[in-house]
Amino acid sequence: MEFNIAESVEILRRTPLVLETLLKGLSKEWVEGNEGESTWSPHIVLGHLIHSEENNWIPRVKKILSVRENQFTPFDRFAQLTLYKDIPTDDLLRKFSTLRTQSLITLNTIPLSKEKLTMKGIHPDLGEVTLGHLLSTWTVHDLDHINQITRVLAKQYYDAVGPWKNYLGVLKRPI
Repeated sequence: MEFNIAESVEILRRTPLVLETLLKGLSKEWVEGNEGESTWSPHIVLGHLIHSEENNWIPRVKKILSVRENQFTPFDRFAQLTLYKDIPTDDLLRKFSTLRTQSLITLNTIPLSKEKLTMKGIHPDLGEVTLGHLLSTWTVHDLDHINQITRVLAKQYYDAVGPWKNYLGVLKRPI
């Protein structure tokens, strides 16, 4: 499937609602559970999504479209471990929803032609990437972390399901 901004926005617009439906009002045991040492809980993933919204997607779109500077600022993929640690999950859900709405409003103001989608930025690790790559990655990044959150939630009952774990693919997948 080729990148399509309208189809991408269909996913990006829904992510906050999906996360709110999954996580709002859940007990601390659910939102802070993880898959073991050095893995992320749903709460930590939500902090990562917020940090990404603030520092990654739209700022990098603007860098690519800038005539003067297309070098991306390095992104700290672990900043959420301290930034949002003590903020309640329901507050993070609201913050993420607000930030995503703002990001999509900004994105909607940019006329994205095929030519613009081929404009390039310089990623600190990956080198040259196009605007199309970045926007596609934003969409898949959301889906990747929704998948991660549901997997982490399911694994909290790994032992509790007993012999049925052999039939539950989400429990068989590695981290």
